[in-house]
Parts: sequence; C-alpha cells; structure tokens
Amino acid sequence: MEKGRGMTGWDWEIWRKNSVRALKIAIGSCMAIFIAELLQLDYAISAGTIALLSIVTTKWATVRLASARLLSFGFAVVAARTVVYYMESTWLAFGVYVFVVVIISYMLKWDQSISVNVVAGAHLVMAEEFTGAAVINEFQLVCIGICIAIVLNLLFPDQKKTIIRSMRETEQMLQDIMEGLADYLHGREMDRSVWEEITELEDKLERAVARAYEYQDNTWASHPAYYIRYFEMRARQCSLLHNLHEEMRRIRCMPRQAEIVSGYLLYLRQYVVEINATDAQMEQLTQIFQQMQYQPLPKDRQEFENRAILYHILMDIEEFLLLKKRFVETLDEKQKKIYWNTSGR
Repeated sequence: MEKGRGMTGWDWEIWRKNSVRALKIAIGSCMAIFIAELLQLDYAISAGTIALLSIVTTKWATVRLASARLLSFGFAVVAARTVVYYMESTWLAFGVYVFVVVIISYMLKWDQSISVNVVAGAHLVMAEEFTGAAVINEFQLVCIGICIAIVLNLLFPDQKKTIIRSMRETEQMLQDIMEGLADYLHGREMDRSVWEEITELEDKLERAVARAYEYQDNTWASHPAYYIRYFEMRARQCSLLHNLHEEMRRIRCMPRQAEIVSGYLLYLRQYVVEINATDAQMEQLTQIFQQMQYQPLPKDRQEFENRAILYHILMDIEEFLLLKKRFVETLDEKQKKIYWNTSGR
C-alpha cells in the first residue's frame, strides 16, 4: 500500500499506529508466555493474555493500569479464598466470585482490572487446592504480563521530532496565508485559494493538538503540555485569520488605507515563529492605529463602511498578536529555558 493512494496522511498515520500497537501486543504476549514457561508456571498462556490486556495506547495509561491491577490483585485473592472456603460447588463459587469482583471494581473504579482478576480468580477457584503456591503462581503471571506491557510501551516511538516538524509546518502555513491576505488587500493577482489553505491548516492543527495530547501521555519529560498549549494557540490564531479573510471579502472597494494594512501583514508574517514575544510587533501596530486616525475622512457611505471593516481587521490582527503574547506570558523561566533554547532541544 502506498501513501497517498486512497489514503490521507492522517489515515496513514492512524494505520501505522494501529499496526505498531498490534505488533507490540503480539510480541508482548509471546514474550510473557515464553518467560512464564521458563519459570515453569502453571497456566503460562495466561501471562500472554494479561500482557495483551495491559498494553494500552500510552505509557502513563499503561502504568496507571498496571498499578490498579497490582492493587486489586490482593482483593481478588481474598475474594477467591472466601468463596472457595464457603462453597463446594465450583461453578456457583466462580459466579459469586465474578459478581463480587465486578461490583467492588466498579465501586473502586478498577473497571479495567476486572478481566485480569477474573482470569486469576478462575485459576484459584477451579484449582483442586487453594494454596500459597497457587497464589504466588498467579501473582507471578500478573507481574510478568504487566512488566512486559510497561517495557514494550517504553519503546513507544518518540514523537517529539514529529511534533516539532508540525510546529515549523504550521508557522510556514500561517506565514503563507498572511502573505495571501496581504496580496488580497493590495489587489494583487492571485493564483491560489487562501480559503483552502486556511481550511487545510485548521485540519492540520486539529490533528496536531491530538498528537500533542498523545505525546503528553507518552513521555516522562517535564512540561509536555507546552506543545498542547502551543498548537491550541495557533489554532485560535488560524480561526482569527479565517474571520479576517471573511471580513476582507466583504470590502466592495479597497480603500487606499488597505495598503497600510497589507504592508503590516507582510511585515508581521516573518515574526510568526515560535521564539518571538511580539512586543515590537504590538508597538508597530499601535503606530498603525495612530496613523489611521490621521487619514482623511471617508467621502461617502461605501468608503465609510469599507474603512470600518478595515479597522475591524486591524483589531483582529491585534487579537492575533495578543494570543501569542498571552501564551508567552504564561511560560515560566524553566519552560523558556527548555523550549526556547533550540540548542537544547
């Protein structure tokens, strides 16, 4: 299957992730069974099942799930011992055991531990004798399956390079869109669709935010939420450019002042980068507002309406800058050192 033939880039990425996860589950299950057999444990194949049930999409989710399963194992052993002691009927004892485990797991929010505890409990309830050796056997199976799941998720491909590449692509697309909007205001000939570029960027940013959330759950690095906030900020900026483009299309006849706004957009586009605090651009925009106040008054109603839209466009550009300014102001010194020092990345 070739990328791009009947499959979008995002579809291809999802297919690749699912394939990697399927491979991890298959390898993990085989390894767990192999280790259990080396240790000559009873029900060795169950270690593979536990590994399969313990491998989830992210590292932190796997760790949380593993912790819940280890904590709930003790309760499962007590429940199994109780029903075996009081009930002679194996099938009835197992039914009561499952009922108790499920009810308590829901109460304690251990839902995802139910499957593993039922597997372990089944072995203990069905065994001819409930002994300490049997409990240790089940505990070892659980530990093997969980440890294999954690180790395999530690090998999860590092997404940082992909995220940083998405950041650079986002900045380039924003710059290109701003250049297109500047050309539109200036009345230049255009052989491109800014509307389509904005729509494409909105789709890319939606995927980038999802990828950043996934990275946050798949890394031990500090401040991973930085990337989420960055892409969310860019998504809001893109939405502003979307509105700005709509406003431009409402201008029936471009006033002369549109050239001033066009020039500012061309000036601003070079500063749509990650490491920029926007102070100089805000000062420049303030001068533009002052300059607009000294422009000659509109001659008729149509020019007045067009100038009013143009002024609103400037206000949208100001909000565009404020979004980045707020983003920068919420960074602490440690975050600036980590993320704004490109040599350390």
